[in-house]
Amino acid sequence: MTGVDSTGRPQPFDFHARLIPGPDEPGRLLAAMDRAGIGRAAVCAGGLLPLDRLAEQLNDGGRTETEADNEGVRAACERSGGRLLPFYFADPVRDVDAYGKNAVDFRGLEISPAVHGIRLDDTGVIELVDIAASAGHPVYVVTVAQPGARAIDLVRLAARFPDVTFVWGHCGHTGLDVAGLRTLAGRPNVLAELSGCLTVTARLAVARLGASRVLFGTEYPLQQPEVELCKVAALDLVPEDRSAVLGANARRVLGEEP
Repeated sequence: MTGVDSTGRPQPFDFHARLIPGPDEPGRLLAAMDRAGIGRAAVCAGGLLPLDRLAEQLNDGGRTETEADNEGVRAACERSGGRLLPFYFADPVRDVDAYGKNAVDFRGLEISPAVHGIRLDDTGVIELVDIAASAGHPVYVVTVAQPGARAIDLVRLAARFPDVTFVWGHCGHTGLDVAGLRTLAGRPNVLAELSGCLTVTARLAVARLGASRVLFGTEYPLQQPEVELCKVAALDLVPEDRSAVLGANARRVLGEEP
């Protein structure tokens, strides 16, 4: 059975990995998952811009015109034997129609203020989330420091779409956005994804949001999956909460059974 270990127990479910265009995928990701004991993963296009440029845009804002290889992600997931679930990485400026036409082939949506330089109240963002609502897709967003794309702006967007599940990627972009956790705590349709954040932030995410609103992710290939598994282990969660964070919550959000 896909996603279980030799005893029949569910393996960790990575809610956030990326696929870089090229012939090595999905084999390289699947091999990394096997080494770490991860059963399944939600994946999105990566490699849209160099890391130096991404870092600059995280700090100062900006926009890339590079198109995400969403079709490549879909095709790679189709070759994965059910282990990889594709997310559509949408540019709100030009991808609204394309996402609307192809949403049925994907399992979620990613919107990135850092990559595409948008505000979360932009018309294109609202149109994309409206499509996600119709498709039953969760929406993954990493907030940044620019006006219109902060944690409070994600709260406002989530309040406008109370039936959509939003996922706050990396618990913000700094690794230590505990103020953002406080901002999001009262908005129940926003969950926090842990990849890249500090252990103290991950621990506060569970304490402030509850384990049912926290998701394990790796940000592969920028992070080794084993590092993120060690972080969850360091939280010393009770077994029920650990199971929720490592997979049960992801399966619930994505409509997947253990």
